[in-house]
Amino acid sequence: MLDARFLKLPTASHQHRHEHHQLVVGVQGEADLSVDGTGSHLDTWKACLVPTEARHDYCGDHHNHVMVINLDPSSPAISIPNHADYERMVRVFEKPRTIHMDSRLQGLVQFAAGEFDRSPDNLAMHSHLAASILHCMADRIVDRTVITPNRHSLSPDAIQRYIRANLHRKVTVQELAREACLSVSRFHEVFREVVGTTPHQFLLQTRLNQAITLLASTSLSVSEISYRVGFSSQSALTNALRKHKGTTPARLQVSDNVA
Repeated sequence: MLDARFLKLPTASHQHRHEHHQLVVGVQGEADLSVDGTGSHLDTWKACLVPTEARHDYCGDHHNHVMVINLDPSSPAISIPNHADYERMVRVFEKPRTIHMDSRLQGLVQFAAGEFDRSPDNLAMHSHLAASILHCMADRIVDRTVITPNRHSLSPDAIQRYIRANLHRKVTVQELAREACLSVSRFHEVFREVVGTTPHQFLLQTRLNQAITLLASTSLSVSEISYRVGFSSQSALTNALRKHKGTTPARLQVSDNVA
């Protein structure tokens, strides 16, 4: 048995246990889990592995959404072709743990969540995507051990929240490093390891994504939006959108009006 759901955790704490393994992956917002007394804080870069029969509490904030993947602990018979694949996935659940997803795996989870939302009744697709996520985790945890419990204080979501709160002004890498309580060189190293890109690129993408949101959902002028997201001028925003997103403010505003 392998099934997956995209759901919102309640804001009030609940406790239960079940007879299947469960993977809880942060997709939006934040949530707290406690598995057999060990706390886990989920954001969009973290996942929690809950082995069968483990007692766990859970609650989320008002904006949280998580992907829940359930896996029957009983492997298929050895004669069945997918026995080896199933055994590999089950090994991920040897113990409760919180894992920090790298940028590739986080992207796969976000893509799968979008497909779940786009096609909520396509259960076969959900199962295939869930299996892909588990296989990718098994590849990292069981075979290569490149995903580990988060040993760094760096949280991409916390950094992004800080950037968004200060988009209207210049935010330096030195400032972000101080926010993460790391030296600049260590911050660069950890940031690339965790996020898969440089702090400068991450900052630029956050500014551009916020500009795209404002262009598509508000009637603010391009000049005002440029100021709000930290570009020095309207032309600077236009050039950055053209270079990095292949579009322009005019196209984004037109597409919104047509829709």
